[in-house]
Amino acid sequence: MMRGTFANIRIKNEMLDGVEGGYSLGPDGAQTSIYDAAMAYQDAGVPLVIFAGEQYGAGSSRDWAAKGTALLGVKAVIAESFERIHRSNLVGMGVIPFEFTGGETRKTLGLKGDETVSITGLEGDLKPLSDIPAVITYGDGTTR
Repeated sequence: MMRGTFANIRIKNEMLDGVEGGYSLGPDGAQTSIYDAAMAYQDAGVPLVIFAGEQYGAGSSRDWAAKGTALLGVKAVIAESFERIHRSNLVGMGVIPFEFTGGETRKTLGLKGDETVSITGLEGDLKPLSDIPAVITYGDGTTR
């Protein structure tokens, strides 16, 4: 199940120029399969965040898509919008879905893959549609 998550040949990881398929960057910055990258990050104790475009999760609304995401160590998905059922499935698996606000998108952030993300405000009673701040620290130390 885990190896099949994000294994679509048409998936495009925008951190990898022109590469299609289930690939990402590992902790060492080298291109590898999404599964191998996720396992390396888990071994290093690093939780994962996915940045996505519109209608994240659209397609077949199988609950295993959210299960696979959680098993890979993804703790949050920050997207421009979500497919309704997949959003619910993510919540059920303990993966928090966030939507961009204020005109931000994955493209305006200028992500390269060397960023860290800090999400605060998760303590206490979370309510739907609440604003939860996320701070991105880029590889050069600048924040946004």
